[in-house]
Amino acid sequence: MTDRDTSGPAPADEGRPEGRPEAGPEGQPERRPGRGPERGSERRIDIAGDAGGPVVAGDHNVVIDAQHGSTVTLLMEGRRPRPVRRDRVALLPRRQHAPLGRDTDLARLATAVRDGGPVQLWGAPGVGKSTLLRHAARTLTPERDGVLFLDAARREPEDLAQDMFEACYETRGYAPSSPELRRLMTGVRVTVYVDNADFSPEGLRTLMDAAPDATFVVAGRDRSLLGDGIALRLDGIGRAPALDLLARELGRPVGAGAEGSTAGDLWETSSGRPLLLLRAAALTRLEPAGTGALPRPAEVGDLLPLLLGRLDDEPLRVLRLLTTLDDADLDVGHIEALGGASDTDVLCGRLVDLGLAEQTQRGYRAVADVVPALRERDPEPFSVEVLCEHFATWIARPATTAAQVEQHARALEVVAELAERDGRPELAVRIVRAASPALARSLRFGVWGRLLDLGLPAAQLAGDRQAVAYFTHEQGIRSLLTGRRVMAAVLLTEAAVLWRQLGDVHGANAAAGAHQYVPSHAANAQGTLLQPDGGASHLASSGPSAGPAAPDPSTAHAAGAHGTAAHPPATSMDPGTTAHTTAAQHTTATTHTTATSHTAATTHTAAAPHAAHAGAAKAGAAKAGAAKAGAAKAGAAKAGAAAHSAGAAHAGASAATGAAGTGAAGAGAAGAAGAGASMAGVSVVLKVVAVIVAVVVGRVVISQAVHSFAESRSGSSSSSSSSDTGLAGRWTGSDGATYEFDASGGGYVSRGRDACGQDASTEFTGGGDTYSAERPIYDTTSGSCTDLLGEATTTITLSGDSAKVTTTMTKTYQQGVQCFSCGTLYLTRQQ
Repeated sequence: MTDRDTSGPAPADEGRPEGRPEAGPEGQPERRPGRGPERGSERRIDIAGDAGGPVVAGDHNVVIDAQHGSTVTLLMEGRRPRPVRRDRVALLPRRQHAPLGRDTDLARLATAVRDGGPVQLWGAPGVGKSTLLRHAARTLTPERDGVLFLDAARREPEDLAQDMFEACYETRGYAPSSPELRRLMTGVRVTVYVDNADFSPEGLRTLMDAAPDATFVVAGRDRSLLGDGIALRLDGIGRAPALDLLARELGRPVGAGAEGSTAGDLWETSSGRPLLLLRAAALTRLEPAGTGALPRPAEVGDLLPLLLGRLDDEPLRVLRLLTTLDDADLDVGHIEALGGASDTDVLCGRLVDLGLAEQTQRGYRAVADVVPALRERDPEPFSVEVLCEHFATWIARPATTAAQVEQHARALEVVAELAERDGRPELAVRIVRAASPALARSLRFGVWGRLLDLGLPAAQLAGDRQAVAYFTHEQGIRSLLTGRRVMAAVLLTEAAVLWRQLGDVHGANAAAGAHQYVPSHAANAQGTLLQPDGGASHLASSGPSAGPAAPDPSTAHAAGAHGTAAHPPATSMDPGTTAHTTAAQHTTATTHTTATSHTAATTHTAAAPHAAHAGAAKAGAAKAGAAKAGAAKAGAAKAGAAAHSAGAAHAGASAATGAAGTGAAGAGAAGAAGAGASMAGVSVVLKVVAVIVAVVVGRVVISQAVHSFAESRSGSSSSSSSSDTGLAGRWTGSDGATYEFDASGGGYVSRGRDACGQDASTEFTGGGDTYSAERPIYDTTSGSCTDLLGEATTTITLSGDSAKVTTTMTKTYQQGVQCFSCGTLYLTRQQ
């Protein structure tokens, strides 16, 4: 639910300073009598400009490739872009009258902003937060370098930080690293207003740390600014301004008699929330001329059904489109093309007047509480096929820029979710595959990652092996560019295998080329990648080289490599599983795979993760993560045991690329390429991945590949004393274990052995009293690492000589995954 501008009609906007058009979530858009909102009348600072050529992220030059996966090279010394600081920034919402009944709230806000902030406005939906925030951005004196107004709805703090950078600097196609961004933004004194900033305290801190000298004023539903500034709760407006609001909306005075009494009761029942009062006035206006009466207070809870019942077919069709897209913004042009309205501007303006839609900086969206109300009335959603066809065609047009695609990323995300939910994963793949290159060029890595996370499981369900390889590759590139080096090592290694199985040398080389920029300690961390024995630069296998064509999935079998000391696979299963395994001196894994839904039982060979693997045939249901179908431990492999499947590393032999199993719960696709694709032509020798054949189904019991942080090794030469500060030193955990951290650069490193049995180092980065690290999550139910199932984040919050350690699952590559090792641990510094 959102609230609208309570100021009434706004004046013409002469002399409007430069700024992105912003109309508000929770607010009534500017409209002139008899006209809809004007399009194309706003000038704006160039934010998120399109980049047709290479883009630069941190120290990496990136060439986006929509077919074979992006390529990365390291910038030469001195070649980093040099953005030019703008003299002054003005990125403002539209002009509006002062909101009614908010003089006291505005004065409190002005005082808090003048004191330097940060400031948070919080309160119930529909109470008027956005209206007040927009008015403050227009009227309060900004910092010396200007003012920014941003909408954070369904956006990540990192993407908003890039918005701020591009608003304050003349730049194109450049996303600085986090440290470089802080350096560039240090000394930039701007006031930043952020609407719909419903972030956690950590998310707010990430956003504010990106611009250390800016003054932040944020608005959201819940209080999350804890101890770092001033949080102002916004309640409903008083009785007198509420009656003024009703009079403005009705276009006539509210009588002092029975109507005045009803209006007062409405104010009390609605708790003074402007949105409910506006809807009450709108319902009155819809009555035949001269007969309208304010609804009774008892009808406040039924305002939405009553309003929806008064709509004609055309506005209902547009509203049905908007509610199908949930909380996504949609540009007028798309609404016109999909909704078929004759005058879309006027029609959308009417929906805003009724309190059913809101105008945003990017178009229109349904007010939050309208979505379930209309779905209850009309449960049939807008055609997902029509939506997919429209957006895929639009993205493919040469005139469509990366910025435009990024602005509609939430709509694309919803469409992809609908397609997969509707049993059409191939449509979801089409949307995400079309949007991914543009989102990468936009340098908004947060929303790019969300779309990739949708595309990968959809490709698994659709049996689209080429898309699985592409999405895995791009996830690896994104992880590299965002500093997530362990995940980059895992995903890029896996992508190289997938590309080679498809016979795509270009893609394999691109993945291998990017892998060389993963620091060696990250490539070897977490027990994910193993140093090859012998150091050969090809992918060895006993099978024939892979060609472009895949074998028949109904007859192919996973050819095991000839291990020098192969051991029988682990065969522990829950009752009722029927995965078949065969182990011998020369191991042949006859793991069977059935392409099913996420909840169906699926046997999973990790050499060709997410799709049906080389030589997989059909089998019955297998308990999630319990059976190791055809997994043979190679005696020459290091701890973590490389098991074999078609195209995987030769047991105990040298290899250049293996697969990091990223198991798809029940997403086996039709047959992978033949066993053992050669890696000739790959320019960089990759580390070997521990490949385990895993059986995955439904809810998967998993463990972290690395504990929250590694237990310190006995006999460590490091010592701690009472002079240790920050996270450095030795700590005793509430689990009784001892943990040790060494200062490293701007963060800390812990070293030890992980759950995979490997020596590992974990980097914790951050500042102040909070540090965090990301790591992969594996299926470790057998005691060793098998399928890569997702990612977790461990956050350490310091409080003197104590620390709270919280580990949460932040991303899953499958459906139905549970992290049973996530939770909270407490540390005490050893004296």
